[in-house]
Amino acid sequence: MTAREVLADFPAGGPRGSWPAEEKAAELTAAGTPATVTMDLPSDRFLVVLEAES
Repeated sequence: MTAREVLADFPAGGPRGSWPAEEKAAELTAAGTPATVTMDLPSDRFLVVLEAES
C-alpha cells in the first residue's frame, strides 16, 4: 500500500446530492494540485488525496 498525502476529509453521511469531497478535489485540481477522492472505510470518511503519480 502506498502512502498518500491527505489534503482534506469529509464525513460519508452528507445530505443527499451533496458531493463536498468531489467539489474540493475539483477545486484543488483547477488550482494546479491534482487531487482525487477515496473512501476510508474504517473511519467512514471520504478523503481528498494528492493524485498518485504514474
